[in-house]
Amino acid sequence: MNTTVIDHIGIAVRSIDESLGFWETTLGIKCTGRETVEDQKVTTAFLPIRDTEVELLEPTSDDSTIAKYIEKRGEGIHHIAIRVDDLESCLAELRANGVRLIDETPRAGAGGAMIAFVHPKATGGILLELSQR
Repeated sequence: MNTTVIDHIGIAVRSIDESLGFWETTLGIKCTGRETVEDQKVTTAFLPIRDTEVELLEPTSDDSTIAKYIEKRGEGIHHIAIRVDDLESCLAELRANGVRLIDETPRAGAGGAMIAFVHPKATGGILLELSQR
């Protein structure tokens, strides 16, 4: 498996607009764009920091994964994403090693990336996203 960098850290928030005040005004990290991912019922905003990004995740529906996460745990770090060169090969290798996956096959994510999630029970409690850009 060829991992390259931490692609991004996903942070669940109730409101991107409210959260951006801290990131942009206080820290001086400017948002490079927003995107709604309809099938995941989420709007994202990316804030680049060198070779990685902070991804703010705002639910667009009360039944979205992010809304349920915020309801149960509150706002905060939702996942860590690692960039990989070949997502399908990574998933095949993980399956061959008996690693529990949430996504057996790649799916479309924000920013044109293909993504797949590894189950937190396989990673010591961290929701891990694999991202191929």
